[in-house]
Amino acid sequence: MSGTITVAVLGCGYWGPNIIRNFHQLPGAHLLSVCDLRQDRLDYVKEHFPNVETTLEVESLLARTDIDAFVVTTPADNHFSLTKRVLEADKHVLVEKPLALTSDECRELIELAESKGKTLMVGHTFLYNAAVRKLKQFVDNNELGDIYYVYSSRLNLGRIRSDINAMWNFAPHDVSIILYLVGQEPVSVSAKGQSYIQPGIEDVVFMHLDFDDGMKAMIHISWLDPNKVRRMTVVGSKKMVVYDDVSRDAKIVVYDKGIDKININESFGEFEGFGEFQLRLRAGDMFIPEIDFVEPLKVECSHFIDCIVNGKKPLTDGEEGLRGVKVLEAAQQSLKHDGAAVKIS
Repeated sequence: MSGTITVAVLGCGYWGPNIIRNFHQLPGAHLLSVCDLRQDRLDYVKEHFPNVETTLEVESLLARTDIDAFVVTTPADNHFSLTKRVLEADKHVLVEKPLALTSDECRELIELAESKGKTLMVGHTFLYNAAVRKLKQFVDNNELGDIYYVYSSRLNLGRIRSDINAMWNFAPHDVSIILYLVGQEPVSVSAKGQSYIQPGIEDVVFMHLDFDDGMKAMIHISWLDPNKVRRMTVVGSKKMVVYDDVSRDAKIVVYDKGIDKININESFGEFEGFGEFQLRLRAGDMFIPEIDFVEPLKVECSHFIDCIVNGKKPLTDGEEGLRGVKVLEAAQQSLKHDGAAVKIS
């Protein structure tokens, strides 16, 4: 496929305006129409993007032959049904996280996209973040050594949802980043949470991911915290890194700190027991790498168009979406069983 890709957006809620703005400005894309079930949201589109069509009718939009691709940015419980309808209409689709709410639904969408020969991409926006890419370089280049554990905090006061809990709202970001960094899936997940505001909808969740090589990951999610926190710490055998998405000037800080095992047999001869090695605290330099930061959503939207035009496999394709949903699905089961570990097949 070549030329300009004509795009329509389904949903103009909290995140929709950002999607609309980027596709409206993106070279190689033509934002033709926006669909929402609320007239006030369509009025917003007309006010800010007067040359973009608006409609309340999903079916009529899906039937149009002058639209190449759709972006689904509706509440999560609609992602599967709408994405399936888009693919059945022979259109490419970018769907916001999560791809669906069950792994079986994800697999169905992946198979449908393959059978139709269409691009299926998931909005794991943080994998298009230059700071996360820089952190991935450190891991892949073995500058951090063996990864011992990762812990992440994604906290805020609001925005409280009623369709999904805080984990399904926030944790897809952290899960996608962690799996991207370490290049493997966890073997089991456990999670505990509490519903303070709405019965049955957890406002705070603590997740624990266990990996086959002994690595651990911990994720703290809350929309009832007094401060906005978007921080991830990666602890390796050589170095440690803190990724702070809220920081303007120090999104990545690398610490040359750790605990070194010093073999003292070379100096004192051979013997067995506790004295075979010493533990030495290492507190070296810290540095802030230069990052050429571009709005991640802009990079994501551009990547979507590029994949359609050139037949590329998206970085965040359906399989990537499935991996994240498998973790969240297992964590949801664990929540229902008071934190019992749930294995991931």
